[in-house]
Amino acid sequence: MRALRPTRALGPRGPADGGPDARVLSRVRWSLTLQLAAAVTAVVALVGGLVHLAMAAGQRGDAERDLRHVIAANAVENAPPCVWMFAVRDGRTVRTPNAPADLPVQADLRAPGTVVREHRVGGISYLVRTEHRGPDVVQAALDRRYQIQERHRLYGALAVAELGGLLAALATGRLLARRAIAPLAEALDRQRRFVADASHELRTPLTRLHVRAQLLARRAGAGGLGDELRTIVADTRQFGEVIEDLLLSARLRPRAAGGDAVDLAAVTASLVAAESARAETRDVTLAVVRAGRPCVVEGVESALRRVVGALLDNAVGHTPPGGRVEVAVTHRGGRVELTVRDDGVGFDQRDAERIFQRFSRGTGGEGRRFGLGLALVREVVESHGGTVAATGRPGAGATFTVSLPAALHRLHA
Repeated sequence: MRALRPTRALGPRGPADGGPDARVLSRVRWSLTLQLAAAVTAVVALVGGLVHLAMAAGQRGDAERDLRHVIAANAVENAPPCVWMFAVRDGRTVRTPNAPADLPVQADLRAPGTVVREHRVGGISYLVRTEHRGPDVVQAALDRRYQIQERHRLYGALAVAELGGLLAALATGRLLARRAIAPLAEALDRQRRFVADASHELRTPLTRLHVRAQLLARRAGAGGLGDELRTIVADTRQFGEVIEDLLLSARLRPRAAGGDAVDLAAVTASLVAAESARAETRDVTLAVVRAGRPCVVEGVESALRRVVGALLDNAVGHTPPGGRVEVAVTHRGGRVELTVRDDGVGFDQRDAERIFQRFSRGTGGEGRRFGLGLALVREVVESHGGTVAATGRPGAGATFTVSLPAALHRLHA
């Protein structure tokens, strides 16, 4: 006789282990961190923008004031540094010695009145002021390269401050978010431990009740009392399945890495055989397509059996008499794919995500396709590094596809 293998311990799972709760908490932490970083970045950018506007306006005002003073107090031949002066007298242009050849700006010399404009001449930015002084026209051009260099140095300092503020905000935000979320993470961990402990404590007395109800139903035989006892047996069995689902959900580790080599095809074949009797009583054809070779994955066999069993229960329970359920396990691109297809009541494709939520229920069938079972299916599959998807149409059946990483190296070990 083959010795029974002990069930691999799944261990408690909490938010710190990377399960769904942990992923939600991590997203919340990062959201708070990024919001704080964005706020600090926006404040620094706003301050930088205001400083830029103030500096640009100040430089422009200083430049205009300097040009007014230069034109009023200096001769063309004695212009101060960074300023070039020109005067048109009797149709002849007088220039500051060594003035750029591209100056003066002829358009401003011909314009009436006083003109103050910014021009880019010869690749250099100038602020140019042109005045009419009796018969003469005087123009002064201030080279703004040094002012622009000052602004660039300011931009560099602001960029460094922006980067430093962003890094400080990320570090501070991460710390504050972790502290803010810590009580919630502890509460979720306590809740999960409570579910695990309560489910474990309920399982033993419920098993005893189920066994005693079975014995009483057998002794009562046929009749009213026997039928009521058999109803109690069925109810306690369903209650036990819910307890098992809660216990597995509460204790399932987020990753089954380092688990056992499990032949998913063999597991599926055994469960299909066990479900055949129920399918026959409902006049449902249950067919299985074999891969022709082992389909080995790495994980926890008891958890994977729960996945296959839940999908079979849902398919048979939602298929009317005369219907058909097809189960296939195949290799596809380095992965093992389990497909459970039925031609039963189906579902609206818009509910394809909702049906995997806890305690979300449909309207037809006898399986638990919209209960805790499918939520547990997704948790188990994702904990094994896989994915599960559902497609269907109302009245046209449904297809559930589970994809898991193949572990062929474990098969040959």
